[in-house]
Amino acid sequence: MTRMGLKYLSKVEQDKLTHKIIGCAMEVHNTLGNGFQEVIYQRCLSIELNNSGIEHQREVEMPIFYKGRKWVCVELIFWYWAKLWLS
Repeated sequence: MTRMGLKYLSKVEQDKLTHKIIGCAMEVHNTLGNGFQEVIYQRCLSIELNNSGIEHQREVEMPIFYKGRKWVCVELIFWYWAKLWLS
Protein backbone atom coordinates (compact mmCIF):
# COMPACT_ATOMS: atom_id res chain seq x y z
CA MET A 1 0.00 0.00 0.00
CA THR A 2 1.29 3.47 -0.79
CA ARG A 3 0.32 6.97 0.25
CA MET A 4 2.07 10.07 -1.09
CA GLY A 5 4.65 7.79 -2.71
CA LEU A 6 5.56 6.05 0.57
CA LYS A 7 5.37 2.30 0.94
CA TYR A 8 3.73 1.11 4.13
CA LEU A 9 5.32 -1.90 5.75
CA SER A 10 3.45 -4.89 7.06
CA LYS A 11 3.59 -5.56 10.80
CA VAL A 12 6.16 -8.32 10.21
CA GLU A 13 8.32 -6.00 8.07
CA GLN A 14 8.06 -3.24 10.71
CA ASP A 15 9.09 -5.65 13.44
CA LYS A 16 12.11 -6.90 11.45
CA LEU A 17 13.25 -3.35 10.69
CA THR A 18 12.74 -2.26 14.29
CA HIS A 19 14.81 -5.23 15.46
CA LYS A 20 17.64 -4.26 13.05
CA ILE A 21 17.56 -0.61 14.16
CA ILE A 22 17.65 -1.55 17.84
CA GLY A 23 20.54 -3.93 17.08
CA CYS A 24 22.45 -1.06 15.45
CA ALA A 25 21.80 1.19 18.46
CA MET A 26 22.94 -1.54 20.85
CA GLU A 27 26.14 -2.03 18.82
CA VAL A 28 26.90 1.68 19.13
CA HIS A 29 26.21 1.64 22.86
CA ASN A 30 28.26 -1.52 23.45
CA THR A 31 31.18 -0.10 21.46
CA LEU A 32 31.22 3.45 22.85
CA GLY A 33 29.71 3.03 26.30
CA ASN A 34 28.44 6.07 28.19
CA GLY A 35 29.56 9.67 28.40
CA PHE A 36 29.70 11.07 24.86
CA GLN A 37 27.64 13.92 23.45
CA GLU A 38 24.44 12.93 21.66
CA VAL A 39 25.82 13.95 18.26
CA ILE A 40 28.60 11.33 18.58
CA TYR A 41 26.03 8.57 19.09
CA GLN A 42 23.98 9.90 16.16
CA ARG A 43 26.96 9.83 13.81
CA CYS A 44 27.97 6.34 14.92
CA LEU A 45 24.40 5.09 14.59
CA SER A 46 24.34 6.46 11.05
CA ILE A 47 27.47 4.43 10.27
CA GLU A 48 25.88 1.28 11.72
CA LEU A 49 22.66 1.86 9.78
CA ASN A 50 24.66 2.27 6.56
CA ASN A 51 26.59 -0.92 7.31
CA SER A 52 23.27 -2.73 7.81
CA GLY A 53 21.83 -1.41 4.55
CA ILE A 54 19.12 0.67 6.25
CA GLU A 55 18.42 3.79 4.22
CA HIS A 56 17.99 6.85 6.42
CA GLN A 57 18.60 10.56 6.76
CA ARG A 58 19.71 12.50 9.81
CA GLU A 59 18.16 15.69 11.13
CA VAL A 60 15.19 15.96 8.80
CA GLU A 61 12.61 18.70 9.28
CA MET A 62 9.03 17.54 8.92
CA PRO A 63 6.35 20.22 8.54
CA ILE A 64 3.13 19.75 10.50
CA PHE A 65 -0.03 21.08 8.88
CA TYR A 66 -3.33 21.82 10.56
CA LYS A 67 -6.39 22.61 8.45
CA GLY A 68 -4.23 23.49 5.48
CA ARG A 69 -1.85 25.76 7.36
CA LYS A 70 1.73 25.03 8.19
CA TRP A 71 1.83 25.04 11.95
CA VAL A 72 5.34 24.01 12.94
CA CYS A 73 8.37 22.07 11.76
CA VAL A 74 9.49 19.17 13.88
CA GLU A 75 13.11 18.05 13.61
CA LEU A 76 13.38 14.29 13.39
CA ILE A 77 16.74 12.94 14.45
CA PHE A 78 16.51 10.07 11.98
CA TRP A 79 14.13 9.34 9.12
CA TYR A 80 14.18 5.77 7.89
CA TRP A 81 13.17 5.37 4.29
CA ALA A 82 11.32 2.26 5.35
CA LYS A 83 8.84 4.71 6.89
CA LEU A 84 9.77 4.66 10.55
CA TRP A 85 11.13 7.65 12.40
CA LEU A 86 12.78 8.46 15.66
CA SER A 87 12.76 11.69 17.51
